[in-house]
Amino acid sequence: MSKVAIIGAGIVGVSTALWLLREGNEVVLIDRGAPGDGTSYGNAGVLASCSIVPVTGPGLIAKAPRMLLDPNEPLYLKWGYLPRLVPFLRRYLAHANAADAQRIAAGLALVVPDSLAEHRALAAGTGAEHFIEPSDYSFGYRDRAHFESDAFAWQIRKAHGFDWEILEGAQVQAYDPALGTSIGTLVRVGEHGHIKDPGAYVKALAAHAETLGARFVRGTAEDVVRDNGAATGVRVDGETIAADRVVVATGVWSRPLAKTLGIDVPLESERGYHMELFEPSVMPRAPTMVASGKFVATPMDGRIRLAGIIEFGGLEAAPSRAPFALLEKSIRAAMPGLTWGETREWMGHRPATADSLPLVGPVPNLAGAFLGFGHHHIGLTSGPKTGRLLSQLIAGQRLNVDISPLAPSRFQ
Repeated sequence: MSKVAIIGAGIVGVSTALWLLREGNEVVLIDRGAPGDGTSYGNAGVLASCSIVPVTGPGLIAKAPRMLLDPNEPLYLKWGYLPRLVPFLRRYLAHANAADAQRIAAGLALVVPDSLAEHRALAAGTGAEHFIEPSDYSFGYRDRAHFESDAFAWQIRKAHGFDWEILEGAQVQAYDPALGTSIGTLVRVGEHGHIKDPGAYVKALAAHAETLGARFVRGTAEDVVRDNGAATGVRVDGETIAADRVVVATGVWSRPLAKTLGIDVPLESERGYHMELFEPSVMPRAPTMVASGKFVATPMDGRIRLAGIIEFGGLEAAPSRAPFALLEKSIRAAMPGLTWGETREWMGHRPATADSLPLVGPVPNLAGAFLGFGHHHIGLTSGPKTGRLLSQLIAGQRLNVDISPLAPSRFQ
C-alpha cells in the first residue's frame, strides 16, 4: 500500500482520497482552504451525465462577438484581460467545429455518464448519502424552433445513448408548474440527479475520509518533491510532506504545479456565477437548464440555486455585477410566479483547458505523479469517476476503459 499526497480537497481530490482509503492506502489531503470551499461549493449541483457537449461547438466563432456585445447573452469578458487571454482563445476556438466537438464529447463520455451511480457508490456509508437526490434533468427552450436550433448537441447525446421526452405547451406546466409560458418546449432527460448542498456534501465526504485515517493539511503546495525520476513528496509552506505518490487536483490553480512537472497546460479560469434564492414561493421539479440564458435552476435545501454564465477575466478580478443581474432577469422570465426572501451571490473559477478535456492520468517521466484537473463545467458530475480512475492507476490496476484522450502527456 502507498502513502498518497493529494493536492486539492474539492470533489476530485476527496473522491480520490476515499477510493484510496478503502483500499488501505494512507492519504494526506492538502489545500489552502477547507474541503469543498472552492468550485466544488459553487457549482449548479447537477449530476449531469448528458453534459458531454463542449461549449466549443460549430458556429461559436461567429456567435461570440455578438454575444459579448449583448447584455442579455450569458458570455462576458473583462476587456482589460484580453491581451493575456488571446493565446488561450486561439487554441480554444480552434476546436469550435463539428469534428472536434464530437471527439471532445467522446473524451468527456469517459468520466461523465453514470454520474448518479458513481456518486451513490462514493457516498455509500459516509453520511453524505442524503444530499444525493435522483431526478430528471430538463432543458427549457422558448419553442420547438429554439430546440431544433440546438440539434447538433442533441445528436451528440443521442449517439452516446441518451434519450429524452419532449413536452410542449401546456404539457410543460403540467410537468412543472413552476415554469412559465416563456418556456414553450421542455426536454426531459431521465436518470440524472442533483446534490442538495454541494459544499456540505463534499465536506461530509471529507469528514468521512478523516474517520478512515486521512490527514488534512491546510497550506499552499509549492512544489512536488522529486528524487531519481520519482515523486517523493510535496513541499507545503516550506515544509516537506513525504509520500510515495502525489496527485495534483487543485482545479484552475493546478497549472503552475503541472508546469514544474513538464506539463504546460493552456488553462484559464472560466468564471462562473451563482445566485441562491432562499425561501422560494415555488420550487422547480428538477434541475432545469434555461437554454436562452445558459443557466441552471436547481432545487436545493431551502433555496433555489441559479448557476451558469461564462466570463473570462482571470483569477484576480472582482466579480462583475452584470451576470447577477442577468440571472435574476432570466429566472423572473422563466418562473414568473417566483418570489423569495434572502439572496446570496457567489463567483468562482471553473478550470477550462483549451481542448475542453480534463487531464486524468500519470505524469510522463515522473514515476508516482498523477494529475486530475481541468473539468470545466462537469467537475461535480465527474469527480467520483475521476477519483476512481486515479485510485486504480495509483494501485497499478489495469483500467477497463482507454483514457488516453485525457492523458496529461498531450501537453508535454
